[in-house]
Amino acid sequence: QVQLVESGGGSVQAGGSLRLSCAASGRTFTDYTMGWFRQTPGKEREFVGGILLTGGAYFADALEGRFTMSRDNVKNTVYLQMNNLKPEDTAVYYCAASPHWGPRLEADFNSWGQGTQVTVSS
Repeated sequence: QVQLVESGGGSVQAGGSLRLSCAASGRTFTDYTMGWFRQTPGKEREFVGGILLTGGAYFADALEGRFTMSRDNVKNTVYLQMNNLKPEDTAVYYCAASPHWGPRLEADFNSWGQGTQVTVSS
């Protein structure tokens, strides 16, 4: 497994932007598809998006267009750029790593960060 540490969360007004970072260590970063999930109290963890080792990104349908992802395979870091944020984007955001190609299910990811809080006010 790989160790993951998220950063960049915070509070922002609706319409604003945030960029989350996830630094990986411990294993070969390019062995993994990286993903982001989010969770609000009382709800299951929700898939946000993933990025392949080649840099190709894919997203939950509802988030396509507002969120983008990138990865730096030298710095072993993945980024989630969130634009035009809405109050319903408020959640704890988790970085995750998967040995699979193009996963979307929580069960397909075997390494998780501790999460970072994103709060969007109206």
